[in-house]
Amino acid sequence: MSLKEKKPQQNGLALLPILVFLVLYLGMGLVFEYGLGVEMAFYNIPIVVVFMVALLVACVQNRRLKFDDKLTIMAQGVGDKNIMTMILIFLVAGVFVGVTGRSSAEAVAYFLLSVTPAWASVAVLFVAACFVSTAMGTSVGTITLITPIAAAVSNVSGFSLALCVGSVMGGAMFGDNLSFISDTTIAACNTQGCEMRDKFRANFKIALPAAVATLAVILVQSLNAGVGQIDIPDYNLLLLIPYILVLIGGIAGLNVFVVLIVGILAGVVIVLPTGTIDFMGLLGSMGSGAAGMFETIMVTVLVSAMCALIREFGGFEALLAFIRRVFKGRVGGRLGVGLLVGAMDIATANNTVAIVMAGPIAKEISEEYHITPRESASLLDTFSCIFQGVIPYGAQMLVAISASGGMISAFQIMPFLYYPYLLAVASVVYILAGAGRKQA
Repeated sequence: MSLKEKKPQQNGLALLPILVFLVLYLGMGLVFEYGLGVEMAFYNIPIVVVFMVALLVACVQNRRLKFDDKLTIMAQGVGDKNIMTMILIFLVAGVFVGVTGRSSAEAVAYFLLSVTPAWASVAVLFVAACFVSTAMGTSVGTITLITPIAAAVSNVSGFSLALCVGSVMGGAMFGDNLSFISDTTIAACNTQGCEMRDKFRANFKIALPAAVATLAVILVQSLNAGVGQIDIPDYNLLLLIPYILVLIGGIAGLNVFVVLIVGILAGVVIVLPTGTIDFMGLLGSMGSGAAGMFETIMVTVLVSAMCALIREFGGFEALLAFIRRVFKGRVGGRLGVGLLVGAMDIATANNTVAIVMAGPIAKEISEEYHITPRESASLLDTFSCIFQGVIPYGAQMLVAISASGGMISAFQIMPFLYYPYLLAVASVVYILAGAGRKQA
């Protein structure tokens, strides 16, 4: 009998491995970051090691099963088709980012700044961050590249540094949420079993109104600002072609592997003749891009094994019973998915890890509350980005502070994180307005 055919009895103790992970990771992160003043402490803690400890806790539970039987259960969890697909997409996406490089991000920002009035420069920073993060699939990479430009804009204008940096962070989370090559999108779609195109369409209905409202708020704040001339360095728009091809292919619904391979080939054709990088450097970048995904892949493997044991021991049944008591109806089920991944994100400070952890449980909730896979994937990705975009100890915030020269604090930036706040409002409105209708 397969695991899915079994109906284990409720057992709250089976959730202990998740609690162990959260206590260890969040506890050490808070102590090192705020108690001992260790910079980027959350991202210096070896998350793979912490997950191994949590998996060990799962293995020593349920003594009625032999260890070999537990290995079989873990292997079935890791060997799931969606897990293998997710791992392969992570690797190919890493190669794509390695080939195309990140110099195109600056090209987008400088091009937009060159064709718009100076008073709208903060709005341009937001739009540029939206496009770059959607194309690159990484919010941290976008913030790293665009924040120095935001700091330069602030220096020659009447705009505050907090507003400029907050706008870049908001745009970065927009693309992190929607990009076809974002690890959050890959994780959300594969844990819920839906096509990326379908998730994008469901997600876009939430993200677009929030982005338009954010743009309007920024423009209103910018109307009477006295802005000096902004110097625009040289840039090469040819570097945008691979990203545009990936965006078009993803929206058109082409197979994600085909889309990424086309993007990789286009990148090779562009970066070698233009002298952006030599052949050996390109090979090294490809390897570095793939290697950059290794930790995420290992987390995916360990979480899949751990969740397989938790499900077998009745942990998911206990969690579902709690959700049934607290969240009622279609609205409650959808809020349950969102708040579940939000809680995981607060604890892990990593939206991809939060989705990987919450994904199997969210799948069970979706089946219980008749939520479609594309809607569940959209809610997972959206709520994880909402929380990740505002927590003061997340990588996005810490990188933004560092890239701006350390001249600003997280709590100065937080009032200007318009996009994550408006995305939360748009998500709640979407749930309340759409929960009464049956999804196709």
